[in-house]
Amino acid sequence: MTNVLIILTHAATVRQRYYDGIKAQFPDIALNVVDHHSKAQPYLASADALLTFGTMTYERLVVDAPRLRWIQALGTGTDGIVDLPSFRADITVTNVRGIHGAAMSEAALVAMLALSRNFPRAVRAQDRRSWERWPSRLLDTKAAGIFGIGSIAEALAPRLKALGMTVVGISSVKRMVAGFDRILAREQLIDAVRDLDYLVILTPYSAATKNIVSAAVFAAMKPSAYIINLARGGVIDEEALIEALDQKRIAGAALDVFTEEPLPDGHPLWNRTDVIVTAHLGGLYDRYADDAMPTLVHNLRCFLANDMKAMINIVEH
Repeated sequence: MTNVLIILTHAATVRQRYYDGIKAQFPDIALNVVDHHSKAQPYLASADALLTFGTMTYERLVVDAPRLRWIQALGTGTDGIVDLPSFRADITVTNVRGIHGAAMSEAALVAMLALSRNFPRAVRAQDRRSWERWPSRLLDTKAAGIFGIGSIAEALAPRLKALGMTVVGISSVKRMVAGFDRILAREQLIDAVRDLDYLVILTPYSAATKNIVSAAVFAAMKPSAYIINLARGGVIDEEALIEALDQKRIAGAALDVFTEEPLPDGHPLWNRTDVIVTAHLGGLYDRYADDAMPTLVHNLRCFLANDMKAMINIVEH
């Protein structure tokens, strides 16, 4: 019997949707679901396949799962999986992509509007029952840069254009994409940010992008500019970001991802009034499990047929 394990820290109702969706299609497999990797040990030795997010693994996972032949990442990113010290080259890795455009675009828009209108200040004022008024900054006529051009950026760009913004893309591959006014190469990042009012980070985390948003990038940005990170925490040098905020080199930030997650209780980013902190919520939405299910079902069917090459969204590693 094929043993499939799901490690998923989401709410019980979400875990149940994954379980029910897979079990309905594959009633004969052994399917186990745990809400944290610390509870996975009883199932790992017999696990043939694993479904999880890269942020929910642990260092020895593959060592503890000697039968493991396939890992289905439940998100786009595979950091935390392919870079595990115990990872084996014979394990096939697939991901879920192409479903995040609407959710991540809306997350970016929420962040940009909240920063431009200082919405956190309004919530704090409400908590104090304090009647405060101040002028908002408009998104209209402003310039937004999107660092990392994939399907999410392609969904976000036209939405920003509809709000009257100029949209600049920064990409590892310089190419024209609909919805962008211009696109610059990743090597031009410092020059690209000079005239931006908002910089939205969507680029995947890798050795090439680790801390790429550095002190030099912050120094090149306008003091009135904001940064929004919806990609991975390691793309931004967090120490350089805090220094840039302290020295008013940029106006603020909205951060959904961090180098260490969950963000530690004593981390200095928690208490800043110029930073909006959210708990990696950008791609998490009400119908995510349903939208991801066709990929999971197709790949599991291929796995059971021992036809790994027919899987979709195979990740090279």
